[in-house]
Amino acid sequence: MFIYWALFAYFAVGAMVSPKEAERTRRLTPLLLLGALAITILIGFRYKVGADWDTYQAFFDWRGGGGPNAPAGEDPGYQFVNWLVQQANFDIWAVNFICAAIFTWGLIRFCLAQADPWLSVLIAIPYMVIVVAMGYTRQAVALGILMGGLADVQRGASTLRFSIYTAVAALFHRTAVMALPIVALSSRRNRAINLLIGISAGILLYDVFLGSSLDKFMQNYIHRGYSSSGAGIRLAMNFVAAVVLVLANRRLRFTETEWRIWRNFSVASVILLILLFFTPSSTAIDRMSIYVMPLQIAVLSRVPLAFGSQLMGRLLVILYLAAVQFTWLNFAQHAQFWVPYRFFPF
Repeated sequence: MFIYWALFAYFAVGAMVSPKEAERTRRLTPLLLLGALAITILIGFRYKVGADWDTYQAFFDWRGGGGPNAPAGEDPGYQFVNWLVQQANFDIWAVNFICAAIFTWGLIRFCLAQADPWLSVLIAIPYMVIVVAMGYTRQAVALGILMGGLADVQRGASTLRFSIYTAVAALFHRTAVMALPIVALSSRRNRAINLLIGISAGILLYDVFLGSSLDKFMQNYIHRGYSSSGAGIRLAMNFVAAVVLVLANRRLRFTETEWRIWRNFSVASVILLILLFFTPSSTAIDRMSIYVMPLQIAVLSRVPLAFGSQLMGRLLVILYLAAVQFTWLNFAQHAQFWVPYRFFPF
């Protein structure tokens, strides 16, 4: 458990001592790069950490990530990484390391587009890094790629450009296509054209990546009624960010483009929370909510801007995040798969 708190402490200290004018920190400093490297190493070189470890090990051993036994079209990006690693005669740690590098690239790229990069990365540590990136490898890669695309969108990139990011993300987990309409509806520039592009690209990506597997998704999650303990709490974390966005509003100092993006993500978080009470499978909703998690980073990293003392605002956010991490590591039903942390192959 120490390793998780050491990672948390590194970014917490960085968030507390970073300059008051957060705009000056929007660059990859050596210390931030060191933190990114630590995240990549801890995710990539974990050993039997995560509730789905055995599933991914079986995927590596049996399907070969692209060999003759691999089912056609099933997460081809992840299959290719497995195949590449096997051709190099490495073990599953190499697959995890490559996936960790892609996720971390997207996370850092996204955080550098926020008001306070250090605090932004810290917000990701308790759940996005520790739980998602160390537990749901394929979705973590998809999320990382989408965050890289969101960073571009915040800087003014087109819906078409984000569609490309979405297509690449869907190669690792098909459900990533759900992020496209949320972003497409956020664009005000050539709104009709962007909406048309978003709808067209969404239909195409759905047909290519998700359409053929919808029956399997319905069977595995909805009909069987799989449930995720703590799904309500995790959805509530997105909802908290949505509430903060509405209440703090102008004090968060979002640009018009950023405001529209995170407004739509907030709406998505509310819809998912409502669906939790009417859908047989909380697991299905829980997994979809992963793609809404960037909302937490974007909104909570700006909370200090709403306070007269930015130091106090950062402290409050850090205490909230520490409570989240403490609660999950000590009381989550599946925390036993994360504690103790082990390096490969020790």
